[in-house]
Amino acid sequence: MFGTMVLRKLNPFVTSAAPSDTALDGTRAEGRSATDRPRRAFGVIAEAPSTAAANATAEPSRDYDAIFLAGFGGPRVPEDVVPFLRNVTAGRGIPDSRLEEVGEHYYLFGGRSPINDQVEALRDALAQALLAEGIDLPVVVGNRNWDPYTEDALRDLAESGARRILTVITAAYSSYSGCRQYREDIGIQAEKVEGPLQIDKVRAYFNTQGFVDANIDAVVEAYESLGEQGTEADLVFVTHSIPTTMEKASGASRPATYSEQHLEVAGLVAAGAEERLGRELPWRLTFCSRSGAPHVPWLEPDVNDELEAMAAAGSTAVVLSPIGFISDHMEVVYDLDTEATATAERLGLGFARAATAGTHPRFLDGLVQVVKERMGTAEPSVCGDLPAWGATCAPDCCFRTFNNEGIGRPKAPTATGVGGAR
Repeated sequence: MFGTMVLRKLNPFVTSAAPSDTALDGTRAEGRSATDRPRRAFGVIAEAPSTAAANATAEPSRDYDAIFLAGFGGPRVPEDVVPFLRNVTAGRGIPDSRLEEVGEHYYLFGGRSPINDQVEALRDALAQALLAEGIDLPVVVGNRNWDPYTEDALRDLAESGARRILTVITAAYSSYSGCRQYREDIGIQAEKVEGPLQIDKVRAYFNTQGFVDANIDAVVEAYESLGEQGTEADLVFVTHSIPTTMEKASGASRPATYSEQHLEVAGLVAAGAEERLGRELPWRLTFCSRSGAPHVPWLEPDVNDELEAMAAAGSTAVVLSPIGFISDHMEVVYDLDTEATATAERLGLGFARAATAGTHPRFLDGLVQVVKERMGTAEPSVCGDLPAWGATCAPDCCFRTFNNEGIGRPKAPTATGVGGAR
């Protein structure tokens, strides 16, 4: 079911091409050692709930020892903001003075990113949802950029006896930043952990029925919150922008690029909301959170620019649906709830922001589905026209690229697991 098992003293993270330490902007990336990073004793493991609470017949999985929830991480107090941003921008030579300016987004919210509470809530809810399906496993959080770090979480698992770990990335879509970069981090950090670890990963879950249904519910609720204005509101989907080179690379080994994956979901969510609301909903896909050098092309249009164009064309109200995000982290609470909201108010547009999937029961159903697929206890199931992404990645999948021709090399070893894992 899983192919040949290979357990190694180090980690089973393999790439067929030489690693590169060049950052996206062409600068040399500097490694971050374990001793460089500030640490705190945050609980990273959510023990599977008691069987009496959910499913008295649940038994421990014979296939995996734990579920690893791979997150981005975020500051918890104001003193964390600049060190956190140093981790995010490692190797780019950005001075602390500039990081302080960027950090203003976090300081507006007390220096605390909402992503931590969101991921911890998802951890607990996913453990409960898995247990309800008879999958009695601890769910563990490990982050790329802040406590609890990936390395610490994997070490805790190894020391507790875990050998086979299934990863769920906290990003629904397939691209370098939403998949391969997490795999690279896991590959690097697992090499620092004593003992054999076999780490697999579930497929991209953007086109699970559960994820789509959760977003349909949120869009319908947002329209209803507008009352009479909702009858005239246009629908604006939003996701995180990426460089166009990354967009091109995301489709090199997959049936659809990053933006095409979003367009698939947008069409499904709009159709579902139209059926529930009983009317046609004009919609479009926009982007937010662009960063980097101004001359480097990123996906457009920016959501604020699109709101300007819509108001000029006669729109009177909008519903923003952040389908590119699974929870309300900084790109949502600042870029949308603060900046886009201010733009809509200035333009006189009626405005409602739909909720992210969060811990919506149908989203949890989708995550359980892809876990069961990887365990071999469920057949792949999707909605829409795109197929289920395979459980393994080609060596060139989502290459990190450095020019507009989409040419580049993998940055680091990546997680492949048993027979390879995305």
